[in-house]
Amino acid sequence: QVQLVESGGGLVQPGGSLRLSCAASGSIFSINTMGWYRQAPGKQRELVAYITSGESTNYADSVKGRFTISRDNAKNTMYLQMNSLKPEDTAVYYCSAYIYSYGTGYGRDYWGQGTQVTVSS
Repeated sequence: QVQLVESGGGLVQPGGSLRLSCAASGSIFSINTMGWYRQAPGKQRELVAYITSGESTNYADSVKGRFTISRDNAKNTMYLQMNSLKPEDTAVYYCSAYIYSYGTGYGRDYWGQGTQVTVSS
C-alpha cells in the first residue's frame, strides 16, 4: 500500500510564503515524476509544477518565478516553496506521484488528500 500525505498548508497574507511537503510511504520501489496540482472553488484542477526523477522541472506560467518545486529522493518527499503569494493562489493543493511498488511489476499515479492554502489579509 502506498500513501501520499501533504502538509504545510494554512492561512497567509498576500506577499507571504508557505512551504508544502508531500511524503510518500509504503511499499515503494521507485518514484518517477512528482507534481503539485491545485483546485480553487468552482474551478478545474490545474497543474502547478512537476519534477521528474532526473529533477527537471516545469511550472505553470502563473507561478513561474514565485514557486519552487524540489524533491528529496532519500526521504521520498517533494516540496513546494511558495513565495510572493497572491489571493488567486488560494486553493486546495494536491500532490501526485507516479510510483512503482514492490511486487506489482507496474507503476501508477497516486494522489494525496490535499491541503488548503488560503491567501488573504
